[in-house]
Amino acid sequence: MSTSPLAADVHRGAPAFRGRIGRDARSGHYAVPHRYRLHLSTACPDGLRLAVGHSLLALDGSCPVTVLPAVPDRPDGGHAALLPLYEASAHHYTGPAVAPVLSDDWSGRIVSTHARDILRDLDRFAYDGDTCLYPCGTESAIEAVERMCTEGIEEAAQSAGRAGTDPAERAAALEVLIGTLGRLEGRLLDAEYLVGDRLTAADVELWVTLVQLDTVHRFHLDASAVHRIAGHHALWAYARRLAARPAFGRHVDLEGISRRHHGRCQGLEAAGAAVQILDWAGHAADAPDTSRR
Repeated sequence: MSTSPLAADVHRGAPAFRGRIGRDARSGHYAVPHRYRLHLSTACPDGLRLAVGHSLLALDGSCPVTVLPAVPDRPDGGHAALLPLYEASAHHYTGPAVAPVLSDDWSGRIVSTHARDILRDLDRFAYDGDTCLYPCGTESAIEAVERMCTEGIEEAAQSAGRAGTDPAERAAALEVLIGTLGRLEGRLLDAEYLVGDRLTAADVELWVTLVQLDTVHRFHLDASAVHRIAGHHALWAYARRLAARPAFGRHVDLEGISRRHHGRCQGLEAAGAAVQILDWAGHAADAPDTSRR
């Protein structure tokens, strides 16, 4: 399977490599232990999703992880450590070497830079049969949660907190955000997980989105908006429960998230910055050392 880059990713300014791991050798990249490596920063939401998924799937022994600095060390926003992989994977590559990356140690090239594809493919490495992030029949429900997190929370929070935007537009975006949180809250009032009766990739997606909402987007919302967001008690109780699991909480790098955010964001901070919703570090510290889920 070719790992040639597809069209440029307009959000990251880099080619999007979309190689996939198959179930046998005919795929070109197949699920074999010790062949692949993850390169990620847990200060980045995509990197945090992959770190959590990797831990839930207990892949430390079969797919090692290289943890990158919270703030990229190249002027173009890339990581110097990833540049050889990009140069080996794309002829005359001159763009930023961005994370996350799934690389093939056999060829020294990139398999994929698409975080959701990578997480789906990592699920193929789960040999013990106990953990599956994409149980059969749940794909459409998980994809619906992904869209809600991307459009209804992430993009809506960005628009609601964007300086210089028309007040009516910010207000409309905030209502989209509050409405999305309300629908997710409704799912969790009588359920422990979002999809079915077990933890899935939907929970990883929402949990990381809530981390970002409280540690990044909160800084650009006023206190009234943050109060409304914090009022979804079942949703934040769910986030707190997951933070207490080692596979989730131990990957939260609050200092790194802060440095990455302030290094990238040029917007104005609002009064909401002082109102923290969850004590992420405190809940993570309460996690037992023996449970991976």
